[in-house]
Amino acid sequence: MKIVTAYSGGLDTSCMIPWLRENYGGADIVTFTGDLGQDEDLPAVKAKALRTGASEAFVEDLTDEFVNDYIVPSIHASAVYEGMYPLHTALGRPLLAKKLVEVALATGADAVSHGCTGKGNDQVRFEVAIRSLAPQLKIIAPLREWELLTRESEVEYAVARDIPIPITLEKPYSIDQNIWGCAIECGEMEDLWTEPPADAWIMTKDPSHAPRGSVEMVLSYEQGTPTAIDGRAMSAVEIIKVLNDTAGHFGVGRIDMVENRVVGLKSREVYEAPAATLLHMAHTELERICLDRATFNTKRKLSQDFANLIYDGLWFSPLRECLQAFLEESQRTVTGDVRIRVSAGLARITGRRSPYSLYDEGLATYSEGDTFKRESAEGFLALYGLPYRTIAEVRRKMGQPVFKKKKA
Repeated sequence: MKIVTAYSGGLDTSCMIPWLRENYGGADIVTFTGDLGQDEDLPAVKAKALRTGASEAFVEDLTDEFVNDYIVPSIHASAVYEGMYPLHTALGRPLLAKKLVEVALATGADAVSHGCTGKGNDQVRFEVAIRSLAPQLKIIAPLREWELLTRESEVEYAVARDIPIPITLEKPYSIDQNIWGCAIECGEMEDLWTEPPADAWIMTKDPSHAPRGSVEMVLSYEQGTPTAIDGRAMSAVEIIKVLNDTAGHFGVGRIDMVENRVVGLKSREVYEAPAATLLHMAHTELERICLDRATFNTKRKLSQDFANLIYDGLWFSPLRECLQAFLEESQRTVTGDVRIRVSAGLARITGRRSPYSLYDEGLATYSEGDTFKRESAEGFLALYGLPYRTIAEVRRKMGQPVFKKKKA
């Protein structure tokens, strides 16, 4: 039996290679590792997979594809789950699942495996994607089968087999990082009243230790896609890297939330998303001046639907494709600049401009140069309030109170 497994080199996948061989009749294990811009030593990850028992180890740089085909559409969509989480882990899973399937088909594998837990979201994202792309492949989820029921037992299993692991019993954090952000779980953070420890953060400096003062920058977009910083043209990948460094240096982008998982439970999640925080903030501000009211409000509703689809593992679904078509169309006029000031733990908008701006200073001003015709308001209000005036008159004729009194 040949099994292609998603491999990160973390605690779970470090234990999976020997466990799969031991429990699946000496199966031939092939690993796949995708570089999503997580800034780690991938040659070392490949060497570790081979040393641990894999017959082949594939490593591929997916950063450009991840940013252009997954992150940029999520910016267009303003996809932020439950108003806080910019979906960096969730966005990476469909791409990794697609590549996992490609390797499995290319190597003639019988099955694929992943290191997702039985109570997490990622098992849904991987398995629904795999079944959508290659339903003939068997899916193995060791963490739903094996006897290693705690992270402590996994550490002991790895140590007994001389497998180097990135965590210890004293620092049992689970970390998943890519160019769009970082997720930190487990340990003392499972207590909702406990503040995340200082050593848990990876991408951001403690805001209380951030530099004094602030830095101001201008983010430019063309049809919803970030294209430049302070007038200097860059790729989306370069922009994200620059903003991760700048915002992270000032402690911007820390997220501590209790979210609703796909499987029904609530979970305390700690994230870091420096660049995502700035890019979503600036993008939304640009939409405020470039989109009409009806389109803006409809898009905000669909943005949450789109974020839910990503979070729920339904990237390869017809509904995602349909929603994305609308969301991409909404970006045709979202072009312009947003000035943003970053200081310790804080980012705020200080200016915005666009050739497609619907803001008319002559209509908006209360000073000299006002072009708004105040007399038009009377007719507008008469028609706008007409249905409610009619309702009130009918109630009065029927002897019904216009306002219902509260019961004592």
